[in-house]
Amino acid sequence: MKVGKRDDASNGTTGADSRIGTSNRGSNEPGRILHWNFFIGGHLSASVPVRLVERTPEGQLVWMEAGTPMWCTALPRGATHLRDIAPHERPAAGYPVVAGRWPMGNALFYQPTGAAHSVLWLFGRRQKFGGWYVNLERRVHHGDDIDIADHELDINVAPDRTWQWKDEESFAEKTGHPAYWTAEEAVAIRTEGDRVARLAEAGTFPFDGSWCDFRPPAAWRTPPRPPVPRHPLL
Repeated sequence: MKVGKRDDASNGTTGADSRIGTSNRGSNEPGRILHWNFFIGGHLSASVPVRLVERTPEGQLVWMEAGTPMWCTALPRGATHLRDIAPHERPAAGYPVVAGRWPMGNALFYQPTGAAHSVLWLFGRRQKFGGWYVNLERRVHHGDDIDIADHELDINVAPDRTWQWKDEESFAEKTGHPAYWTAEEAVAIRTEGDRVARLAEAGTFPFDGSWCDFRPPAAWRTPPRPPVPRHPLL
């Protein structure tokens, strides 16, 4: 089953980088381990190894397994998430990282070329499909590194394709802060989300039912923890 045709939301209105590294030998081989690096307000929050499922000119699919060894930010006492710490209260060089494991469930990520979003197929116990999650983001590829600058605002899409915005209040609070996005960029971010929501309503790829029965190959083992991230700041 191949990645669907480039969708209407793949025009990168918020500075998405379409460069997917293909110069390395074997870079398109299914099962190749890549590094998904997640940044909030310019600071690294998590670095998780993922496996490449498929790569085409339209985009790539990667698999993230629950419990995968990873690196995460060593937050100060009392803090539960990096996004809740104001940028001016964070250390200038970024927080140190500590070893951990990916706490969320299994997920298949579709990262369309040039788009400012990714779409996740979420899987629960016994690999039961639980719906989609649209992460609005700016994505840059550096070889095996996938650097994600999170845009806070996201969309939950149920299996019946009904959808709702997520984190609207915190998105509005961060708008205008120099570590995040301007008011003009916020409009583009929300517009990107609106376009993806229209795809869900229409039942077109990636919301057409494809990949909902995905199972990773039995030969794939849980990826090892990657090297310590080289850059805690984006």
